[in-house]
Amino acid sequence: MPGAGLWALLVLILAVVQLPTILVLGPIIVYVFFTSSTVSAVVFAIWSILVGISDAFLKPLLMGRGVDVPMLVIFIGAIGGFIASGIIGLFVGAIIFALGYKLFLLWLNQDPR
Repeated sequence: MPGAGLWALLVLILAVVQLPTILVLGPIIVYVFFTSSTVSAVVFAIWSILVGISDAFLKPLLMGRGVDVPMLVIFIGAIGGFIASGIIGLFVGAIIFALGYKLFLLWLNQDPR
């Protein structure tokens, strides 16, 4: 696939702004149908549709239980935590950054005395 890095970046951006990834995967599925065997194209199409459906159903279900923090804050915390501490930081960084975000909002909204 030519420009695979660019396609991956587009999917990442769509995921951060919470748009369906099928917007990018649709043209890729068409490309795979024209350039690859039918079996691999069908398998890729089914896989992409399953990923899109699971993203549409699982993301609200899993994120609905947590705090109302924007996805970008969680993403920045996860990337920063991963850079600082590796795999463990991927999870801990997102939690700490989301907690810091909520505390910052509370601090901004408190009454001055």
